[in-house]
Amino acid sequence: MIVLYWLLQLGWGALQTLLGLILFLFNLKRPHFIYKGAVFTEWARGGGISLGLFVFVSNKSNERLVRHEYGHTLQSLILGPLYLIVIGIPSFIWASLPYFRRRRKEKSISYYSLYCEHWADILGKALG
Repeated sequence: MIVLYWLLQLGWGALQTLLGLILFLFNLKRPHFIYKGAVFTEWARGGGISLGLFVFVSNKSNERLVRHEYGHTLQSLILGPLYLIVIGIPSFIWASLPYFRRRRKEKSISYYSLYCEHWADILGKALG
């Protein structure tokens, strides 16, 4: 099953996996671990990012974040080349823009309420 996961990420999810590989190479000296076939790197930044086969999480991440980010890798398998447009860009904007950070805080909106984050949570819980 892991071989199929890798083949799909290297083929159908090639664009995001290539970007993940580049980021992985910049973080080569950081600690790494494998979770259900995905290559996780513990980086110095907070939060997480999933790029195909490669996932980057804080060294203080918990099981929920690991499963959630793994859920994003499953979205990559489902969406293939559309992943960055449908998931990656909206997720990055939702996580990074001060407007959305402020709005979530002021209105007590869960980070996981955005469609792509909620879906990653569902996938991560079901299959992670």
